[in-house]
Amino acid sequence: MRALLLSTCGLAACVTTAPAARTEAPPAAPLPAQAPRPAPRALPALPPMKLVVLPTPGTPIVSVRLVFRAGSVDDPQGKEGLTALTTRLLTEGGTKALSAAELNEALFPMAAELERDTDKEFTVISGRVHRERFDAFLSIFAQTLLSPRLDPNEFERLKTEQLNAVRNRLRSENDEELGKVMLDALLYEGHPYRHATVGTESGLNSLTLDDVAAQWRRCFTRARVVVGVAGAADDALGARVVAALDGLPQTGAAPTPIPSPGRVANQTLIIRRDTQSTAGSFGVSWALRRDDPDFALVFLGLSYLGEHRQEHGVLFRELRDRRGLNYGTYAYAEHHRQAGWSSIPRPNIARTVQDLTVWLRPVEAANGVFATRGVLYFLEQTLRQPLPAERFATAKGFLSGATRIWTLTDQRRLGWAIDELIYGTPGFLDAVRATIATATADQVQRALARHLDPATLNFVFVTKDAEGLRKGLLTPSAGPIAYPTPKPPEVMEQDKAIDAFPLPMVGERVRLMNAAEVMR
Repeated sequence: MRALLLSTCGLAACVTTAPAARTEAPPAAPLPAQAPRPAPRALPALPPMKLVVLPTPGTPIVSVRLVFRAGSVDDPQGKEGLTALTTRLLTEGGTKALSAAELNEALFPMAAELERDTDKEFTVISGRVHRERFDAFLSIFAQTLLSPRLDPNEFERLKTEQLNAVRNRLRSENDEELGKVMLDALLYEGHPYRHATVGTESGLNSLTLDDVAAQWRRCFTRARVVVGVAGAADDALGARVVAALDGLPQTGAAPTPIPSPGRVANQTLIIRRDTQSTAGSFGVSWALRRDDPDFALVFLGLSYLGEHRQEHGVLFRELRDRRGLNYGTYAYAEHHRQAGWSSIPRPNIARTVQDLTVWLRPVEAANGVFATRGVLYFLEQTLRQPLPAERFATAKGFLSGATRIWTLTDQRRLGWAIDELIYGTPGFLDAVRATIATATADQVQRALARHLDPATLNFVFVTKDAEGLRKGLLTPSAGPIAYPTPKPPEVMEQDKAIDAFPLPMVGERVRLMNAAEVMR
């Protein structure tokens, strides 16, 4: 369920309350939410059952990774959550020969792993086992896809788990994930990305076992899958995996086309929830992807601003270390989902349309407005002020090293290699490191300026006093915050500049809603 909760990345229904009363200053007219945009560049088409083989000398472990071009964008309207539920029933619900319990009992003595993850456009089904047990594992692995049990009891169990993830865990327990889900809902109004991968309450309630069976046949086909093997593997073993999956349908439904999202800029959504803190998710959708020549420079610039849990990041250093406001604040050049509880980005979260996001991890409610000003203040400094040479060099060194850690395991190596196929970017991480090695601060700032306009950012907050936060966001200044312990004079002086930094929120573009309405 951790993985299921972390996979929530959007939402199909966003019910808002009536706009709050206007402030004294008349607000500007709202920006159009659905102004036309150029059609996004389609991701490259791949041949059916494309095989990727990455041997690892000396290891006794075989890793298998199937990446299907199938995700929550393939959920029929009114049946949101179907692809995620189908994937779970395939991998957890048993096969024709083995019940769900027997499937677990068969895998346990092999010390075998069988995992799955569904995102917007792609679904991963992966396995890992010792080479001496590979034949038995491959038989079971293939049967989960070729002959799933589709057990009614397992269907109801897994559907109930997904409903509980919506009703209880997301709405009531996780402010950060709630904010991320609602930022997708805000950025992708009327778009296939909008609803959560896990589904909506009404969508899940409508699902039947027949829907799952149909989705299995529609989306889990030879035409949609890339096959990867790594570790104690070679071309012959890869061919065996392909042959074992030969019974998959050749084709099913055509992949869902991904339109350009409407232009959503300078919109704010405040979600009212009984919580002691204020969490923020800020961002904007953009056309920048890994196949853009500017991506590596922007990637480096946003890592300098705030990489996940890294002390060199400007936002981490200024908001957490120097001011003690929260656990951390981070920025990402593409949609980021961490692998488990690590800071490492999960591969195969490829998307036709990407987004820039900033995570303001929860702060004391009284400091929510100041922390938001701080994010925008330091973002503006990163764009406009000379970058200190030593700090910029530290960011370059960190990102160059971090990209090597991302591929330390066979499964991660497979994931990144398959991403290179999906995006058409061979040798991607090597190319990123080459760019980092020669990049100058001026090049990074010019690339950021070409793609990032802070005035277009959108904001989602989760807080208890939604009306109070709205008022604070629309108030020019509330004065610097008070700290429980003394701060250096330079911090207190800079706080005055942060407090005076103008926020972009405008009255009619600030909406409120209750957490209980999320994902209905």
